[in-house]
Amino acid sequence: MKKRIRLGEFLIEKGIAAVSFASLGAIVLIFLFVFREAAPILTMHGDTLGGGHESISSSGDASGTGAAETYGDPVGEAESYGDPEPVGQPETYGDDPGPIGQPETYGEPESDSASAQAAAAHDSTEAMPTESVATAEVEPSEAPTKPGTVLEQILGKDWQPVGDHPKFGIPPLFAGSLKVALIAILIGAPVGILSALFTSTFAPRWAKELMKPVIEIMAGFPSVVIGFFALTILASLVQNLFGLDYRLNALVGGIAMSLAVIPLIYTLSEDSLNAIPKHYTEGSLAMGATLWETNIRVVLPAAIPGIFAAVLLGLGRAVGETMIVLMATGNAALLSPSLVEPVRTISASIGAEMAEVVFGDPHYVMLFVLGTLLFAFSFTLNAIAEIFIRQRLSAKFGGAT
Repeated sequence: MKKRIRLGEFLIEKGIAAVSFASLGAIVLIFLFVFREAAPILTMHGDTLGGGHESISSSGDASGTGAAETYGDPVGEAESYGDPEPVGQPETYGDDPGPIGQPETYGEPESDSASAQAAAAHDSTEAMPTESVATAEVEPSEAPTKPGTVLEQILGKDWQPVGDHPKFGIPPLFAGSLKVALIAILIGAPVGILSALFTSTFAPRWAKELMKPVIEIMAGFPSVVIGFFALTILASLVQNLFGLDYRLNALVGGIAMSLAVIPLIYTLSEDSLNAIPKHYTEGSLAMGATLWETNIRVVLPAAIPGIFAAVLLGLGRAVGETMIVLMATGNAALLSPSLVEPVRTISASIGAEMAEVVFGDPHYVMLFVLGTLLFAFSFTLNAIAEIFIRQRLSAKFGGAT
């Protein structure tokens, strides 16, 4: 009997380990796939990246750069059947009705002089378009600016991936992601942390049992629901309240994003506050400190490492969110310090454009470059926080995480 129990425990342990390694392997494979699809940017030339459709070789016979492929008759000439009618003349049936503008006569035929005048008018009318076309001077079109290197194009100020000469400037997208994330954190972090502090230390039992489930249920709301709420109600409310020119902007997106960030920060912050040893609170109260002073000066500093981790995860959620920013920010790639202008984020660009690109196209490669940069930013932020900040805070305050 004991051997069976031991065998079962062994199988469970190995099964958990196998699932963990399989999950880790799947994550690594996803990262490798993203890096592989973004790798062509390292060997791509500036002309290829900025050339648009001209950089893609076309199959078949080439009839010259910029020339349209023709089948049969030349382009621009009307297809005719039978005897062609003169350009600009009405279609006739039977006898020639005579020149345009003359009344139709019945009986005696027109004189030779009238016929000669009509023929002369017809010849002059027919010759005018040909002469004007022949003498018209075609103004030379402006020569397109030569695209710079790949790095110069990536660091440009415009994101216009569609066109004859596309532009793939990343700074507007990065600035849009940063503005929305900062607004979300500036709103969500204080609300989430203070709510967690209230429910864990000040709130009576009935209030805690009511508030905690309600806030945690908000974490399960689909992001598309929050985005739809921001699009239909929140955007109009903010515009009327502040008198803004743009209905959808970075401020609306940041406020909507904070609704998705607050439950995450609240849950993790409350767990960190509840993990503080009780003798911290008891010792502070025994020395004569009030409950407010104990919670603000003892409990909260001791829980800072865990609270910092909660804010960090909230920042990662804000940077990587797609549907909310896609519906509430206006999706205009503007490089501006203003918080009340439309923006376009990195995640929204990937989500909106990935389904419409051609496999292997420069636009396709640039979207994977955006994904790589997003991953690198999140990984660097987490690494710096874990190695340099969180450990130092833990050593300073001695709190549990």
